[in-house]
Amino acid sequence: MKILLVHNTYQYRGGEDVVLEQESRLLESAGHEVVKYQRHNSEIQQFSTAQRVGLLMRTVWASDSHREFNTLLRRSKPEIVHIHNTFPLISPSIYWACRSARIPVVQTLHNYRMFCPQANFFRDGKSCEDCIDGSFWQGVRHGCYRDSRVETAPVALMLWIHHALKTWHRMVDRYIVLTAFSRSRFVKAGLPPDKIVIKPNFVPDPGMRTTEGSYALCVGRVSQEKGVPTLLKAWRQLPRTHALRVIGDGPAREQLEREAAADGLSNVTFMGHQPRERVIEAMKGARFVIFPSELYENLPLTIIEAFACGVPVLTSKLGAMQEIVEDGRTGMFFLPGNAGEMARTVARAWEQPEYMDLLGAQARKEYETKYTASANYQQLLEIYQDVIARRQGDAEVSRLSIPIPEPPPVSVDVTGSDS
Repeated sequence: MKILLVHNTYQYRGGEDVVLEQESRLLESAGHEVVKYQRHNSEIQQFSTAQRVGLLMRTVWASDSHREFNTLLRRSKPEIVHIHNTFPLISPSIYWACRSARIPVVQTLHNYRMFCPQANFFRDGKSCEDCIDGSFWQGVRHGCYRDSRVETAPVALMLWIHHALKTWHRMVDRYIVLTAFSRSRFVKAGLPPDKIVIKPNFVPDPGMRTTEGSYALCVGRVSQEKGVPTLLKAWRQLPRTHALRVIGDGPAREQLEREAAADGLSNVTFMGHQPRERVIEAMKGARFVIFPSELYENLPLTIIEAFACGVPVLTSKLGAMQEIVEDGRTGMFFLPGNAGEMARTVARAWEQPEYMDLLGAQARKEYETKYTASANYQQLLEIYQDVIARRQGDAEVSRLSIPIPEPPPVSVDVTGSDS
């Protein structure tokens, strides 16, 4: 099978970028031909002034991406297109190119951008679904994207236009979501339930750990919404014998490092960004992984990697985490944003190393059941095959041309090619 993967890569490497690479290697190793269309947000740094102005409109319709993608479709002739992310440089224009070429489309919904300018249903330190009914201008009023009304406006415009055109309803054959919780949010927001299937991500098997852990480990973006400030508050309430290592970078890192030093938290170490092999090594040496996110999340790779290493996870009782982690079997819960309860949960876990070992063994079984490469490949292939078969079946039954809607009336040159 020839598969065309589409992804707008983030400036700072994240989970979506990792998933794309892993699924690409998985498909290639199984003998499929993989073609990629990628744009990278680092391109923006090289944009001229005119192009930067045009960036506001290209979120709605990127003319250059549409042209390039049309050319790629004609040249490569894929059997299916699998989209991961189109924001902001690729834009929804490519859905229309796929429809014109009559090529089926599968899309993985890694975040909630389709119904939230901020992409995470989070505002002012708590969950927010104000835009879920299509009231995207709420996001502009609050300046949700990058804390800016000016920058949120084009994102809200993009969402409003393509929901009005029913781009995402009509032009995607199947959506892949990562958890039942995520599916519930998208169904509530109005996506057709019969188009949404659940397929979790996977991680390569790192092997079960063989030694007892000696510290707590937090891996992820160091920011407010990820709960790291709350984590530090919790650690102030714990004995200095309870060591914490934090792997990752983010806007709150420098401030939190200064606070930890000022408070004499010599048991807290910020390690910055680390390659995956170092992350896995650190996980295998941890008593437990703590995941304090205050977001709904989708399917954090950190949790799956911890399970794969046989390490239990202490996490916020919120969103998808409630589904992924089972309290008393693969981990423990605390209330999101509650430093006191987090500290009490950590203290209980720290005092019961044998219990943590038991939870870790069960976490490993959970990984082997749900999150291996082989299980993921079978699910992904079945989705592709079903979508292609349905498209072919519809064509055989109807023997009619698929009506091709007119593209959005966007006439702004957003490429900056004339500058």
